Amino acid sequence: MNAPLNHPLPLLDLDVLRTFVAIAETGSFTMAASAVFRTPSAVSMQIKKLEETLGASVFSRDARSVSLTQDGEMLMGYARRMLALNREAVSKFIVPDIAGVVRLGSPDDYGERVLPNVLKRFAQTHPSIAVDVTIDMSVNLRRRLAERQLDLTLFTVCRNVPADAEILLTEPVVWAGAKGGCAYLREPLPVSLWEEGCVWRADALEALGREGRDYRVAYMSAHTAGQRAAILADLAVAPLPKSFIGDDIVALGPQEGLPTLSNYNLAMIVAPDASAPVLAAADHIRATFEAFRETGGF
Repeated sequence: MNAPLNHPLPLLDLDVLRTFVAIAETGSFTMAASAVFRTPSAVSMQIKKLEETLGASVFSRDARSVSLTQDGEMLMGYARRMLALNREAVSKFIVPDIAGVVRLGSPDDYGERVLPNVLKRFAQTHPSIAVDVTIDMSVNLRRRLAERQLDLTLFTVCRNVPADAEILLTEPVVWAGAKGGCAYLREPLPVSLWEEGCVWRADALEALGREGRDYRVAYMSAHTAGQRAAILADLAVAPLPKSFIGDDIVALGPQEGLPTLSNYNLAMIVAPDASAPVLAAADHIRATFEAFRETGGF
């Protein structure tokens, strides 16, 4: 017969489990650090502590990826249930009075790449608030807000930021091309652009005009996915934010004969009579972009 334990079992830290789940879902310590608003080194220390507590490795790591071990797969089920139970219990005390619907507007690029993770985390902290999202061009989103169809909106702007807007992010726009591609060598230059009214389109065409570079609009799409498809197929180059570059898409510039583009701003406007749920959503979005500025990842 085994002797009874003389010491109680250690308690798992929910904050550490939250980090563990974030790494498993993103497949990256760096991306998880952004998701939980910590530095990558702090995240690594959390996982080291977790593995020491359990006496088992929960992740397999190599130069390109992170994946769960068999023990990590088992822990994942427990971690998700423990975090869900914690959210349910805490919400009964901390956020029972914050409930309602938030009408949020976003441009396609951030609506596709950033917003799903932002809203997922917001739903975990504010389960009684529903967020209805409208994806549209920036000029239309600002009009919808003025017409009271939206409660707050994100939008892109290069110059003349409205007085009632707050800037969440400023970064360069660059020419994006397929890794190893040759579209930028063709004459006239094939470009992929959004519809009229896109601030990146106006800046790109103005820059090409200044340089006297002949071009043709080879691919037109109002959606980021369409632009990426044209780039990856090496059908065209396109103006995109620098943070969108990665994997099989590279930044092009003067060394490839393309003009330097301007910076742009991602801004947010909140309705002046915003309700508590709207203000909570706005605060969450601010925190997300503050973390991005610190870590460089969403």
